[in-house]
Amino acid sequence: MSEAEVLVSGATGRTGGAAINELLKMGKSVRAYVRSDDKRATALRQRGVDIAIGDFTHIDNIRAAMEGVRSAYFLHPISPGILDAAAYFAQAAKEAGVTGIVNMSQISARRESTSHAAQDHWISERVFDWSGVPTTHLRPTFFADWLVYPHFAKEIWGTKKIEFPFADGRHAPITTDDQGRVIAHLLANPQGHEGKVYPLHGPIEMNHTDIAAAMSEVLGAKIDYAPTSIDVFKDKMENLYKFPPFLVQHLVEVAQNYRDGIFAGTNDAVEKITGTPALSVQQFIANNRAAFA
Repeated sequence: MSEAEVLVSGATGRTGGAAINELLKMGKSVRAYVRSDDKRATALRQRGVDIAIGDFTHIDNIRAAMEGVRSAYFLHPISPGILDAAAYFAQAAKEAGVTGIVNMSQISARRESTSHAAQDHWISERVFDWSGVPTTHLRPTFFADWLVYPHFAKEIWGTKKIEFPFADGRHAPITTDDQGRVIAHLLANPQGHEGKVYPLHGPIEMNHTDIAAAMSEVLGAKIDYAPTSIDVFKDKMENLYKFPPFLVQHLVEVAQNYRDGIFAGTNDAVEKITGTPALSVQQFIANNRAAFA
C-alpha cells in the first residue's frame, strides 16, 4: 500500500463515499477500507485513493490498513457484530499510533435503548472511549436519504404517498453528503474534537406532512403523508422488502423513538464544523430528482 494519512471504512457507501469526495477536494491522501476489490474499488483507485481489502472480523487486516494512518473513520452497518468490530478497530488504531477516530453512531444510541442496534452503538462508543484513542462520536438523526432509497423512492413516486409510522413526530433531515463533509473535516483536523459527541441535524425541523409538502414543491406532483401503524410498517419490512430480522427490530423500535421525540431537534453543527450550512430537504430532493424518474 502507498502512503495515506486518512483511512475511511465503508468507503463504497454513502457517508464514506461522501467523506472521500470531500477529503480529495481538501488535497488529503486517502486509503479506503473495502471488503472486495470490485469495480467500486477500481473507481476509487482511479481517483488516487489507496485501497486496503478486508472486513471487521480480522484484526490483522484492519491493523495492516491502519499502517501510517493519522486518523480513521469507523462505520458499521446496522447488523450484528459491531461490538467486535469496534474493539478490533480501536485496538488496531492504538497499535498503529492513530491519533484520531471518527465514529458513526446514531441519535438513538442509549444505554436503555430497546433497539439492539442502538444499544450496541452506545456500547461501541464506550469501547472507543476505553481504548484511549481520541474519538469523536457522530449521532445523526434520520437521514434525508431515506426518501431516495430505491425501495422507498419507487413506492413514494408510485403512490404519491409517504407511508411511514412516525405519527406527527419531527426531525431535521440530514443528508449523507453533509455528514460526509463533517467526517472529512474531523478526520483532517481532529484537534479540539476529541471526546466530543455531535448530534447531527439538518437546518429545519419538520414532520412528514412538511416533508411531503417540500417534496411536492420540488417534484411538481402532489405527495401526501399517509401515516401507518408500526405493525403495518413491520410487516412491510419483513415481507415486502425482506429486511433481515436485526434491522427490522431496530426500525420498529426507532419508529417508536421517533414518535417519542428522540429524533427531534436541529442545530448548526454541520456549518460550525465545515463552514457550509447543511442542505434543506428541498435542495436535497432537487439534487436527487433522478431517483423519482
